[in-house]
Amino acid sequence: MKVKFIGGAGTVTGSKTLIESNGIRILIDCGLFQGIKPLRELNWEPLPILPATIDFVLLTHGHLDHCGWLPRLVNQGFEGKIYCTSPTKDITKLILLDSAKIQEEEAKKANEGKYSKHEIAEPLYTVEQAEKVFPFFRVIKTNEPVPLDAQIEAIYTNAGHILGACSIALTLENKTLVFSGDIGRDNDVLMYPPTKPKKADYVFLESTYGDRLHPHTDTKLELETYINNTVEKGGTIIIPSFAVERAQTIMYLLWQLREEDRIPNILYIIDTPMGINALNIFSNNKKWHKLSLEECAEMSKMFSLVSDYQETIEVIFDEQPKVVIAASGMVTGGRVLGYLEHYIGLPETTVIIVGYQAEGTRGRKLLEGAKEIKIHGRYYQVKANILEIQGLSAHGDQKDLLNWLSELENKPTRVFLVHGENQPMDELRIKIHEKYGFDCKIPLMGQEFEL
Repeated sequence: MKVKFIGGAGTVTGSKTLIESNGIRILIDCGLFQGIKPLRELNWEPLPILPATIDFVLLTHGHLDHCGWLPRLVNQGFEGKIYCTSPTKDITKLILLDSAKIQEEEAKKANEGKYSKHEIAEPLYTVEQAEKVFPFFRVIKTNEPVPLDAQIEAIYTNAGHILGACSIALTLENKTLVFSGDIGRDNDVLMYPPTKPKKADYVFLESTYGDRLHPHTDTKLELETYINNTVEKGGTIIIPSFAVERAQTIMYLLWQLREEDRIPNILYIIDTPMGINALNIFSNNKKWHKLSLEECAEMSKMFSLVSDYQETIEVIFDEQPKVVIAASGMVTGGRVLGYLEHYIGLPETTVIIVGYQAEGTRGRKLLEGAKEIKIHGRYYQVKANILEIQGLSAHGDQKDLLNWLSELENKPTRVFLVHGENQPMDELRIKIHEKYGFDCKIPLMGQEFEL
């Protein structure tokens, strides 16, 4: 049995882990690379193996960095089955269609504005190619064995990260391989705590926040303060957000603040068609989160839901103070770019960063104090107030990740740390060794191991 790391190694994006056993090939996640250009360019490269030779894709969840390369996989010959939970299937459809649409739009803008380095800019994949992925989905139930082959089975358990997110225990050749996927927090606002594994011969553990502890701050108070201070100056608050789970968490907290009369009665806008559709997924999957149907309905009433791009233009040029939640979460594309083009140069504007920002993304650059950012081929001066709320992350911190390993009844042969940048991974490696004595390995991109 062999494992090959063809994504999500040394980076938090592009998650792809290949398992080979007795002629069967299983790909755990099939994510898109994001961030710095050398990583993004990997999206255009073929896999080191032919997609037609992959039998199964097991999706941990529906975020772009875990599912966003599926259209390329199918387009290049994959004909196997894609297993996932029901919410993950619905979310992945939304994510892929949105991703394809954004890529088509950006290629069109690049060609019209003549700012592409290529003679003709092309999208990584089209909406039509994204739609060709959908027939390959197979929905599974959590906590029930899924037979992939006579000698191979998978069990999905709740990972707490977003709706439908799971860790996967893969049993083959008398060994159990546990893939964490993205691990949620033990005390998340909306999601239930992740289920901890009991048995594992090999663990593949994400390490996004391997070097960080989330602050014990009052997230609602931070939101309240930032919004009130900005409105007093007559400014607009822009919150770049992942459309699934993060947008709904922010909506919930803003709704609570408004109910408590702690923030003003101004315009509160959700400008992400995918985030609006995700609200329906929340309502249809009650067992996956803590909100009641009544709370889902009530908090939605507070917000103006913008889906048509013409409405976006109208909102952008409406000068009155407002709070806008718009995708994407790392400011790599989507509707939020239109708002930033108009508002990033105004000192009364506040941009609130609420999630992990991968290396090389606009969100990371803003957090690091960039004086200008490039959007659609043009540079914009950054005069807005850039603030961060760390308490809204959907990823477990170092303590959560260590805790996730705490119920293992046996000592794993090895723990592989994936889906993290180098420093967080190395700090988590040291902590795991100190606390549990487990052998920890940080694989490099493209590296292969025999298990």
